[in-house]
Amino acid sequence: MDFDRLICDRARAIDASGIRRVFDLGARLKDPINLSIGQPDFPAPDAIKEAAIRAIREDRNGYSVTQGVPALLDRVIRHLKFDLGWSAGPDTRTGALVTSGTTGSLLSLALAMLGKGDELIIPDPYFVMYSHLATMCDATPVYCDTYPDLRLTAERVEPLITDRTKAILFNSPSNPAGVVASRDECRDLLDLCRRKGVLLISDEIYDEFTYAESMTDSAAGDDSAPRCPSPCRFEGAEDCTLLVRGFGKTFGVTGWRMGYAAGPKPIIEQMAKFQQYTYVCAPQPLQWGCVEAFDVDMAGPVADYQARRDLVVERLSAVTEVSTPGGAFYAFPRVPERLGLTGTEFVERCIERSVLVIPGAVFSRADTHFRLSYATKRDQLERGLDVIVELMGG
Repeated sequence: MDFDRLICDRARAIDASGIRRVFDLGARLKDPINLSIGQPDFPAPDAIKEAAIRAIREDRNGYSVTQGVPALLDRVIRHLKFDLGWSAGPDTRTGALVTSGTTGSLLSLALAMLGKGDELIIPDPYFVMYSHLATMCDATPVYCDTYPDLRLTAERVEPLITDRTKAILFNSPSNPAGVVASRDECRDLLDLCRRKGVLLISDEIYDEFTYAESMTDSAAGDDSAPRCPSPCRFEGAEDCTLLVRGFGKTFGVTGWRMGYAAGPKPIIEQMAKFQQYTYVCAPQPLQWGCVEAFDVDMAGPVADYQARRDLVVERLSAVTEVSTPGGAFYAFPRVPERLGLTGTEFVERCIERSVLVIPGAVFSRADTHFRLSYATKRDQLERGLDVIVELMGG
């Protein structure tokens, strides 16, 4: 059979993830220093695990309703009220949906919004899925160059908006750079979207993984609770933003594939329709586990990661340019020009020394940087930094 003939143009337009290619290379190495994977290295909190185990033992193992189990939806809605001042639910203009990870939210949203010829503005560099959300829907990704400071600003975005622009995809704290937008940058982007009639998609998968110096806002329900800046914190934001958040990164349950979306009800309703015919629902026992997540304090692990961040910035800033991450657990250093190497070539040299990092070209049209994840044990991180600094001539 001619399988090549059976493959459609949509599939051909999507490359296999460059991250996966590095994983494959790492599998061939003996005892690699893995600074590539975006997965927390701490165990999931016991309260979350026990709630999921209890749900399994109580035979809550079938489908839930597509929107999510009522107990989790209720906690999500209460948290939106506390954190953002949003009123969501049956009698409001704002809807909420439990999804199979944040990627499940983003895919359902893309299917509901994007069609042939539509445009989606994304930052460059970007999370690897972003450009392919447009590709899978026969739409066009429009790249906003954020170098050298890696910040998506209204000033940079506005010239890119056309009558085909459906949405702007905003990610803070960001992957791959860990950059946290300022309050003013969030407000300006929101104002731009209001003026232009464009949806602002705020991907906040790392919102709870924000370091102390970057938390300049407060929760709507508690002025003493510092929070990550978000365009969703401004009055009326729920009418023109689509919020995406999740549980995997903050609570160490990435394999559970648990997230949620909230925003204008007409969009959430269409997303639920696509979820029904793709994922059906998020895994029910794990939804019950995530009900407990809202009562778990993760300040300790986040503070530990902040200390690792400080180590990374201290070591790398002595030999190259690196924006200080304000959240998440990535750094996105520039390969020094004096080396005469692309990001990919430098990564190849790292892999030769058994250090796994990701070429910047995986996340960008430029090949000048690489992504380092410090979601790993400190001794391994220090060994990897020793190699990287040495390769940079330090």
